Amino acid sequence: MSPTSATKLSALLMCSSIFALNSVASAIAAPVQENTQLSSGEQSSESLVERILVTANRAPSNQLSTAASVDAVDQATLELIGHQHVNQALSRIAGTWISRGNGQEHLSAVRSPVLTGAGGCGAFFMALDGISLRAPGFCNANQLFDANTEQAQRIEVLRGPASTLYGSNAVHGVINVISPSAFTEQANYLGLRVGRDDHVKASFGYTTYGSGEDKNEPSEQSAFGLFGNITQNNGFQSDSGYDQQKITAVYEFNGDLWSNKTLVDIANLNQETAGFVQGFEAFKNPVLRKSNPNPEAFRDAKSARIQSRFSRDTEQGSFSVTPYARWNDMAFLQHFLPWKALEENSHSSIGLQSQYRFSKDIVSITSGVDFDLSNANLRETQDNDFSPSIPSGEHYDYDVIATSAAAYVQAQWDFSRWQMSIGGRLENVNYDYDNMLNDGNACDSTVSLCRFTRPADQEISFTVFSPSLSLLYLLSDEQSLYARLSQGYRAPQATELFRLQNNQTVADLSEEKLDALELGYRFVSKELTLSAAVFWQEKSNFIFQDSNRQNVSNGETSHKGIELSLNYDISDTVYASANMTFAEHEYTKALTLARSDIAGNEIDTAPRSLGSVQIAWELSADILAELSLQHLGNYFLDPANTAEYDGHNLIDLNVRYHYSDAVTFNANIYNLTDEDYAERADFGFGNYRYFVGQPQRIFFSAIWSW
Repeated sequence: MSPTSATKLSALLMCSSIFALNSVASAIAAPVQENTQLSSGEQSSESLVERILVTANRAPSNQLSTAASVDAVDQATLELIGHQHVNQALSRIAGTWISRGNGQEHLSAVRSPVLTGAGGCGAFFMALDGISLRAPGFCNANQLFDANTEQAQRIEVLRGPASTLYGSNAVHGVINVISPSAFTEQANYLGLRVGRDDHVKASFGYTTYGSGEDKNEPSEQSAFGLFGNITQNNGFQSDSGYDQQKITAVYEFNGDLWSNKTLVDIANLNQETAGFVQGFEAFKNPVLRKSNPNPEAFRDAKSARIQSRFSRDTEQGSFSVTPYARWNDMAFLQHFLPWKALEENSHSSIGLQSQYRFSKDIVSITSGVDFDLSNANLRETQDNDFSPSIPSGEHYDYDVIATSAAAYVQAQWDFSRWQMSIGGRLENVNYDYDNMLNDGNACDSTVSLCRFTRPADQEISFTVFSPSLSLLYLLSDEQSLYARLSQGYRAPQATELFRLQNNQTVADLSEEKLDALELGYRFVSKELTLSAAVFWQEKSNFIFQDSNRQNVSNGETSHKGIELSLNYDISDTVYASANMTFAEHEYTKALTLARSDIAGNEIDTAPRSLGSVQIAWELSADILAELSLQHLGNYFLDPANTAEYDGHNLIDLNVRYHYSDAVTFNANIYNLTDEDYAERADFGFGNYRYFVGQPQRIFFSAIWSW
């Protein structure tokens, strides 16, 4: 894609906007016609409802008139598949691969390779109702396990850059977990789920309306909901397994002037982690695949979030303000490194999101101010000496106070069957770093090259402008075409700036940026929803650790591909859904990631193809059966493209039986053909390494509702 620089992209957007404004001035104003009968696809032949999504525009918007690739896994699907891991749910979204580690661990890919390190989370904006799950500079690659995805209203995925509305970290996409609504969840229930590896999960939901003026009558002005689940799993591999608890409380109020939704979300995870098994195709060895080379590994993670959205309608728009607070605390053994150091990190935050939407005639303007203040700490220690350059003791111990402040505006014009949108965001991210140990390295003075380096106290700031432009044309009441230019960015994460190695005392890093062009087509009818998108993306200032173990930001990569997705009601009792992605992710610059020149090589852990197909049949009014196929193509394991994983295909069977109005049974058979596969393959420290895929396993659940 050209141009690659922010300056050229901004100039292109400015010229395009001037041209479009001239077109608007000469156009005959007419309202855009929206098709409100969007096929649910995922809900079989149940009544069709309008598909409204919030993630693309930070406000409810109709899918047909949205100039972006955004899809969702809805509540009915989440209940049917009963996922133990979020990757089982998001495999149904085009261009998305949540690579499953052991237990609840994961790495993410959205129109990207699977990214590791700080880039493994910093390249994606992961949120609960639009509020980032973790502070922008202190993400964790596994942070989706903090969210109660099992009892979500839906999970929305926006593919492609979205920094204009979401800011830092919205580089490759946004994963937004939408919490349940106390107004619509008017069924109280208890659930029990059992399965392989001593898996036991208990869940509950409780909702109630507030009292009206007559204390004996409920009021539809307010509602309260409480949802939770408790899980135990002893693990397929030895010395593995996890216990996890999640609870979500929701209070909603609709007044004459103001509405409010207050959310409290708490999660706790205690996990015994199984590490990589090593050796070429070790995942096929019946003994190795059940082994755990790291029986001492663990992960303990706690998180809590509270957020309260106040909103009201005005004569020509709406206004909302959302104060929030978050807290995270985690400790884990770095089993993926030979010296197995212990990391302990935590942060607490307060913040505010505000938004004002104004509409008049053919113009609507969305603007807002976001602010986040976080106090974070990271500590790394090691019990035993590994080598003179990797000693025992304290490696790092530092505090960081981080602030993020941003203002954004997005204007949209609707004229005839055209829709144009242009926006921009200006954001400042500031880190105030305080080293709690001696400056310099953690080694004895006789060691010339120490693995762990502690920079001196410092304050670093990044200011970034992110533009976007889109154009959409309604071909008919059922079809639309769109084009979208956007830029995503992320400020360096705190660990990239202050957790240095091999005598690097200063990390002179720039903001990572991704320039993207997307062309899309969407068809929506009563029976069929079809989406297709082609994308070209170029990333500059890609942050990585070079062969000298120095953190640098001179990387350049390209990402291009095509995505297809559909939902089709074949008949009143049969439906199908599918998604498929073909993509190429390449290094476009000779980087010091390998001994050879890797320019033009495919990026490691970047499958050229991935997708899924679901066919469901309502055998009767009470029985639904769904067969699901997940495909993951082959990919290279190293930047030099010398090691490869062949990919795999998995089949699941999901069955739901409504025994009565009060009782529902589910049966799920995952990996129906008992395929030997790797959830993720890797090549490191001279060895093939694999996170072992789960064997065939059967789960049963019963839900009693009233």
